[in-house]
Amino acid sequence: MSYPDFRLDNKIAVVTGASMGIGYGLAKALANAGARVAVAARTIEKLATLVTEIEAEGGTAKAFALDLRSIEGIRATFDAIADHFGRIDILVNNAGLGDNHRAEDVTEADWDEMMAVNLKGAFFAAQAAGRIMLRQGAGRIVNMSSQAGSVGIRDHAVYCATKGGMDQFTRVLALEWGHRGVNVNAVAPTFIYTPGTADRLDQPAYLKSVLDRLPIGRVGTIDDVAGAVIYLASPASGMVNGEVLMVDGGWTAQ
Repeated sequence: MSYPDFRLDNKIAVVTGASMGIGYGLAKALANAGARVAVAARTIEKLATLVTEIEAEGGTAKAFALDLRSIEGIRATFDAIADHFGRIDILVNNAGLGDNHRAEDVTEADWDEMMAVNLKGAFFAAQAAGRIMLRQGAGRIVNMSSQAGSVGIRDHAVYCATKGGMDQFTRVLALEWGHRGVNVNAVAPTFIYTPGTADRLDQPAYLKSVLDRLPIGRVGTIDDVAGAVIYLASPASGMVNGEVLMVDGGWTAQ
């Protein structure tokens, strides 16, 4: 009898937006699962501590500069990663913005900036990695979406629009690439406690407003998200394609 394989030994995993928050934790989790990790962010200097920590724990990591606002830059970065490691097996498409804007206050600049990174940039990162994976005949893409792609969140009209778009291009890529060996899925977390969300979630009134919508009774952790990402990146999820996996404690079940 065979058993599900969740290990990522010697797989080459790319994590975008890895300099802080969820991306930082996901890179370490993938390395702990056996992957060799290319960590990417707009400012490469911010990745030095992450690379040092992964290497100190016995893993392998290398930092790359990546600005999702530049399509040419995206392609150059992914080509550089493939040249360095010899292949790309996994993309965790995590980089993104998450500013709050009341709908009546959204400016054209607000809209364009978030769309440029969260939707346009994320798509072209998936495309760049996907082209390499298609040549290999194998690969896994995990897009980092949000529960906000499926339900409305107050003060997040633009963010919700970007994540809804991401969910849709995830499904289309799965249809086009699944039979060619590349599985494409998304993970959709609820509110996750990170250094970037602590300023809001540490406010009792704001935290209560979140917990009132979470049947599980707590906000998420980076480990909660990492478990879903590793599953979708691993051989254990071989039949999973075109799915948006909610890691939302039941938020969208109501």
